[in-house]
Amino acid sequence: MRPTAAFITLATLASVALLGGCSDQKSGTPTPTSAPSTGLPSNGAPAVADPITNTAGVETDPCSAIPNPVIESIGGKVKRTDLEKLSMGNSCAWIFQEAPNTVSAGLVTGNKDGLSALYAQNATGGLTTFKPVDPVNGYPAVIYANGGEGRGTCTLAVGVRNDLVYTVIPRLSDDHPSFSDPCGMATKVAEAALKNLKGA
Repeated sequence: MRPTAAFITLATLASVALLGGCSDQKSGTPTPTSAPSTGLPSNGAPAVADPITNTAGVETDPCSAIPNPVIESIGGKVKRTDLEKLSMGNSCAWIFQEAPNTVSAGLVTGNKDGLSALYAQNATGGLTTFKPVDPVNGYPAVIYANGGEGRGTCTLAVGVRNDLVYTVIPRLSDDHPSFSDPCGMATKVAEAALKNLKGA
């Protein structure tokens, strides 16, 4: 069994988000964050053909991105949710009843370059894992890491706009049904969140 990893998960989300630069975002200022960098996408990142602009609600309350019955259908009974207010954007951690399984997700508002930041980091050798994957609900996506890879975990970033990504990080113990395919679980979580964002 792996140790409870909620704090590690959220720290990972914040640290990797730093790839996009710093933010002056203050609590209580949901969106827009600031003007995106010009010339996006860049560094070979794919363009987001159908950008989602109405993200304010999920930026403020990331747990609202996915209704509890939906997240439970993906990962199991939810014991509680934790809202983490990070400098790079708010994140929701769903803590499952069967510990120590968690999934953390949120819009990384402090990264103003979206997926382009990850492509740039990969181009300079700054990532230990970088794998563009099939689009999620039509939105470009990448599996990546900067160390910390392991069984039962995956970091998925989906470009919802050229200047904004939604990141999902499951951390699962070996008795979780999705332990052998955490990226599959991350994709399902992202699909559910994108469906809600599109309908917002």
